Amino acid sequence: MCGRFTSLLSPELLEEIFGVHLPLDFQPRYNIAPTQQIWTIRQTVTGGRYLSAVRWGLVPHWAKDLSIGSHMINARCETVHEKPAFRIAIRARRCIIPASGFFEWDHSGKVRIPHYITLKDGSLLAFAGIWDSWKSSEGEIIESCSILTTTSNSMVAALHDRMPVILHPSEFDLWLDRSTHDPDKLKRLYQPYPSELLQEWEVSPLVNKPAHDTPETIVPYKVPS
Repeated sequence: MCGRFTSLLSPELLEEIFGVHLPLDFQPRYNIAPTQQIWTIRQTVTGGRYLSAVRWGLVPHWAKDLSIGSHMINARCETVHEKPAFRIAIRARRCIIPASGFFEWDHSGKVRIPHYITLKDGSLLAFAGIWDSWKSSEGEIIESCSILTTTSNSMVAALHDRMPVILHPSEFDLWLDRSTHDPDKLKRLYQPYPSELLQEWEVSPLVNKPAHDTPETIVPYKVPS
């Protein structure tokens, strides 16, 4: 599962990696939560790339209202090609969600203990995502997305049995290619990201509340004695 993540990347880095133009109000995010707006990278009809903000929590085009989105922040890679909510999006509405790290929770009795997971070298994490467009009865268009998840690697498994599908740079073009519809080609990308490339540490319970969107949410935390 992926229920919270960060996006601390500089506009210059995103522009260098993805070749997209960034808005002037691009700001670091330390505690991104479901239903909030997040940045995605998508492919244009001519094969270029563009950055756009969408709602986190996929709302299928056929949904009656937005409420379904809060239950669709993630899409399991094992069933994404068959489930009615996702099977159209996975064919030609794929996106990349740039991130710096994500949170998972351990348990000590009834207490949930947050941990922050990021790359050891501090570089970008690229989550595999899918998106859809929904139109309200008033005519408002809302675009939304889900993050694909796979089985956890050995490190993340100590915290949770699922983790985001993280793409390697060499896989970006295939994932974004609107002309690629073959599930077998895409399923090769669903492997757990190597444990040896990641690191994790315990962080403050501040992250449990989405209102806390500050650097303190990712600082290594020691339980007060």
